[in-house]
Amino acid sequence: MLELTAMTDGLLYDWRTGRNTRHTMVGLLRQSVFSRLAGYEDTNDADRTSVDPAMRHIVGGRAKAKQAASTSQMGLFETEVLTQPENLSVLMDLCGLWIDTVRHRKPIHEIILDLDSSVSETYGQQEGSAYNGHFGCTCYHPLFCFNQFGDLERCLLRNGNVASADDWRSVLTGVLARYRDLDIRRFFRGDAAFARPQVYEDLEEERYLYAIRLPANAVLYREIEPFLTRPVGRPPNKPVVRHHDFQYQASTWNKPRRVVAKIEHHKGELFPRVGFIVTNLRRKPWQVVKFYSGRGTAEQWIKEGKNAVKWTKLSCHDFEDNQVRLQLFALAYNLGNFLPRLALPRSVRHWSLTTLREKLVKIGAKVVTHARYVIFQMAEVAVPKRLFRVILERIRRLRLPETVPR
Repeated sequence: MLELTAMTDGLLYDWRTGRNTRHTMVGLLRQSVFSRLAGYEDTNDADRTSVDPAMRHIVGGRAKAKQAASTSQMGLFETEVLTQPENLSVLMDLCGLWIDTVRHRKPIHEIILDLDSSVSETYGQQEGSAYNGHFGCTCYHPLFCFNQFGDLERCLLRNGNVASADDWRSVLTGVLARYRDLDIRRFFRGDAAFARPQVYEDLEEERYLYAIRLPANAVLYREIEPFLTRPVGRPPNKPVVRHHDFQYQASTWNKPRRVVAKIEHHKGELFPRVGFIVTNLRRKPWQVVKFYSGRGTAEQWIKEGKNAVKWTKLSCHDFEDNQVRLQLFALAYNLGNFLPRLALPRSVRHWSLTTLREKLVKIGAKVVTHARYVIFQMAEVAVPKRLFRVILERIRRLRLPETVPR
């Protein structure tokens, strides 16, 4: 209804000739994305999904009467067509374009960006795979940027042995530019890997309010020395938490910035737990800490992507092929993440992406074909008829007006 995949029509360069063009680029992209959303993360699964009636209608065109793309066709599409530099660039921008389309239907008043890296373990001789001492395995080290709704704004596959903040501008700069002209409040959160003066300056230039974890050092500890002493008396069962803020300027910073410290004294522990956050927020110290703690949801969204759409299945040899696979997984994740916000009633909006897949996407049905229409007859075991009707009605309402430019 939002024509998310249709917006790539004319954007992806197609150099195929002859019988290889029996399916359009948009149709092949739909098969790649919807297959991953349904839990078929490998191109080898195309032999099964190509004859599936629902997938044939999703792909459209000739697939309705015959079958969707085979394993060899999908392999050619993902490893030869989408890996072209111009197509890969479009694919990496597509997550942001989809989010912008959804934002036009559901306007927002603020944006909160969370930047975080993750691990994608490898088990072969994949190009770019390397041992990472922090994660203790041979892996890739992708970088993700989420918004407060769990939508994946942009992602980037990187070599396994790079630092957590390596090439952060390739991910963050484009996202910041997309929200530049919007009259909304802008926030950013990041862990200590992104505590870099270049990050602060870019965010301040784009008028973002940020809270970024700051690595501890001797100068910072001297600022909170009076708070490091354990309170007098028997320690309570609950931690004793104190907050403090002060101005601090590192040698590489162009100006002093506000730092908020959180000091926790736990029962049975000799030394307090201390954390520092650099911020330009004007909130009280405890409110800054609470805002920063919200970035933990980004780690939950990364786990959702790993468990539901299996975006760690990057088993191709060439690095560019795996870069394409990650972008396709990101599109499938976003498509599933849009569903609760746009189509699900409040009673089931709490469903995880895995639950959505098992109850709404990857389900069996009896297909009855007539001359002018197709009927999908589904059991009410997973989703009652009334609920399914409500979901379909909410999806139907998403159809964009004809006057709105695509």
